[in-house]
Amino acid sequence: MGLKLARRLKNQQGEAIMLNQLGMIDDNVGDFENSRKKYLQALDLYKTIGNTKGMATENIRLGVVELRKGQYDRSIGYFLSALELSEQGGDKLGRMEAYITLGEAYAGQKKYGRALAYYRTAEKLNDEIPFSNLSLNLFNDIAISYREINKLAEAKPYLLKGIKLSEVPKYQGLNITLTNTLASVYAKGGDTTTSIKLQKEALEKARKINNYIRQIQTLTGLATTYGNRNPAKALDYWQQALKLSESRNAYKEQVDELNAIANIFELQKNYIEAYNARNRQYKIADEFFYKKMSRQIVSLQNAYELNQSKAREQQLRFENNRHNLQQKISYGIIAAVFLILVVLIYFYFRTRKLNYLLNKTNADLHESNMVKDKLFSILGHDLRSPFISVINLLDIIDDDDLEPEQRKGLLNQLKDNTTVSLETLDSLLRWGQKQIKGIPINPSAFNANAVVNKAAVFLAGVAGNKGITIENNVLDNLNILADADHFEFIIRNLLSNAIKFSGNNSKVIVTAVQQEDNLVALTVKDCGIGIASEKLDEIFDINNISTRGTSNEKGTGLGLLLCKEFAEANNGNIAVVSELGKGSAFTVTLPSA
Repeated sequence: MGLKLARRLKNQQGEAIMLNQLGMIDDNVGDFENSRKKYLQALDLYKTIGNTKGMATENIRLGVVELRKGQYDRSIGYFLSALELSEQGGDKLGRMEAYITLGEAYAGQKKYGRALAYYRTAEKLNDEIPFSNLSLNLFNDIAISYREINKLAEAKPYLLKGIKLSEVPKYQGLNITLTNTLASVYAKGGDTTTSIKLQKEALEKARKINNYIRQIQTLTGLATTYGNRNPAKALDYWQQALKLSESRNAYKEQVDELNAIANIFELQKNYIEAYNARNRQYKIADEFFYKKMSRQIVSLQNAYELNQSKAREQQLRFENNRHNLQQKISYGIIAAVFLILVVLIYFYFRTRKLNYLLNKTNADLHESNMVKDKLFSILGHDLRSPFISVINLLDIIDDDDLEPEQRKGLLNQLKDNTTVSLETLDSLLRWGQKQIKGIPINPSAFNANAVVNKAAVFLAGVAGNKGITIENNVLDNLNILADADHFEFIIRNLLSNAIKFSGNNSKVIVTAVQQEDNLVALTVKDCGIGIASEKLDEIFDINNISTRGTSNEKGTGLGLLLCKEFAEANNGNIAVVSELGKGSAFTVTLPSA
């Protein structure tokens, strides 16, 4: 209503204020894309009317959105812009907020020493200006950093001071937050009795003022404190939090709470209730994120977020899950077929338009036909075959005469088939995006070791199944300047291939060398089956035909092609040295930060 009124009155500042508030609502329910759009609209309005303070506020909000998404470099960029604007306008309160958020960005990366340096600067400004809610946020942030580096004695004075200052109706919400943080400090010091007492006091206050966000925060804190000491109590608090989240349609919180509830039921060996909780968790996550992904696919802005679907790894095993399992797989197959049809229809009309408008040379036409042949080969064989296999396995599992061990084996095989199909679809969509609109580049400086560790953890389950060890020898201080998402894809693909073509109980080694020409060369080496010399020339080409791994694993043949294109798009290259029976070494070279 406020937004409509502001637009009707042509009040640009009022419109910006309403957009900011609506953006914070989207932010609080986890709809980061829509909140970001509203903040950007508000920022443009403030720029139009020359409101420096408003511009600084929107930069802070945009930075917070990126911080919630884990995009620390981008969030720091926004916070530094806010700081510069506040310094230009002589706004001490704005400067203080910018320093606080910069500290939070580094705390999010567990760089607590750097975070505390920014907090101390904010603390000096706090002494020069009137007391506000920012002061209480600052005390809470300082205490959290001290808690995380085990300086519990330093953390308590800030929290006690903040709690005392916030004991007025205006600051009741922050009073509850500060109390919960103090409880976590006591819990970390081993005093769970005091911790639980404080959290129960906080819960009573949150209920009294009917603040559902603080209630959920406190209930989950109590559940965590009880944890393994009293699983029944922990379960009760998680269920109370879930009920509250459901009443407010807080989907993100419901997913986290159902995950914790399923874990407790699993520890209690109550597998039926664990499965029901996990199934509800997946259903809410699928429904919530599917809408977001659909919008992104239509606009072709961010196909990489399809990787979120790979995070669904945990599966429970018990005999009476047949009906729900079939339903879940059916939904997955329908979604996959729908996405494939979207890609196929787009390529079909694109090919018709190109053939009608362009007079290509014979070489160009030949390459176009090869691309189409590759696409239809993958669609017709690498995706159709696993789906047929899934249907056949479902028919076999439906047999009541199967022994439990046989059914267990078939379920594992079914999981492998669907995982392969999803990975194939992911590669196909990445490749399709590149064919349609080229490769978007978002270069930034990042730590190579951290990305390699992340990829190694992601593939630990696959490697463990074959007894393969991933050894990361990349130095901690080695930084790369490139698109972080592209680099992560390259490393994950090279590690996945190394595992795929290595024998059981072997080792995959990752090393990196800083070269003199301001480049970093990172190598993934295995002791697997190797590559024949006649195939090395076309290993990164569209003509490359994927071969099966040592455990009969399948692929699309697109992975290395994408690795090459991503490396070259980031001013780098990729090369391979291999010998049959002795393994392969893939080296990707990228600019150093």
